[in-house]
Amino acid sequence: MSANIVTALLLTAGAGLATTIGSFIGLAVQKPGPRFMGFTLGFSAGVMILVSFVELLQQSIQSIGFMPAHVGFFTGMITYFLIDTLVPHEYVGEGHPTPQRSGSDNLMRTGLLVALGIGIHNFPEGMATFVGALKDVRLGTAIAVAIAVHNIPEGVAVSVPVYLATGSRKKAFLWSFLSGVSEPLGAALAALFLMPFLTVQVFGYVLASVAGIMTAISIDELIPAAKAYGSKRMPMLGLMAGMLIMALSLHLLGS
Repeated sequence: MSANIVTALLLTAGAGLATTIGSFIGLAVQKPGPRFMGFTLGFSAGVMILVSFVELLQQSIQSIGFMPAHVGFFTGMITYFLIDTLVPHEYVGEGHPTPQRSGSDNLMRTGLLVALGIGIHNFPEGMATFVGALKDVRLGTAIAVAIAVHNIPEGVAVSVPVYLATGSRKKAFLWSFLSGVSEPLGAALAALFLMPFLTVQVFGYVLASVAGIMTAISIDELIPAAKAYGSKRMPMLGLMAGMLIMALSLHLLGS
């Protein structure tokens, strides 16, 4: 196994298991403020959107041409839409963004549904990080950081309701951990099934599809979740900050 593949898998595992950081925060704080949650989710969306359009889609266009790249981009968006539609789940920010101490069964259900939703969405994110890192370790690192940042509040969203429902820190941590495991699993499957077929053409389509998936996640999940926390300005400030920092990072890295 080449060093690039190992690095890509390690980056993906680190990004996915950032949910455990959120779990520690959730168990320590239990109710992070809406300003923190709104800014963090907005920041992650900004990073992912800028990376998708400035880096991934542009590289795909240079590799396979304008129209084929956009076919790949919208294929990624449609794939995400089908997963989101066909698999029932609840995602961070849906319903009540900050669980209340009432109804342990409802709290447990909320925690497990959020864990399922995060697991579903982490799967293509794992593939995105893996493919990005194969193309360029610096690009893969940027994607991994963006995903890790938004996995932290996701870990909070899983651990808090499970802990409030069960009183068990171990169960809260376990479900938060499991919700992040699907990310390296997505990378592992990408390594097993995509590697034999990754010609220049195929890689161009994959990059564009990853851009479509990340854009869809940002627009459909992260931005609405950020706004659901009730802070009017923080999601937009986070979005702009994420884009600015990602642009500066790409510039300084010479991307």
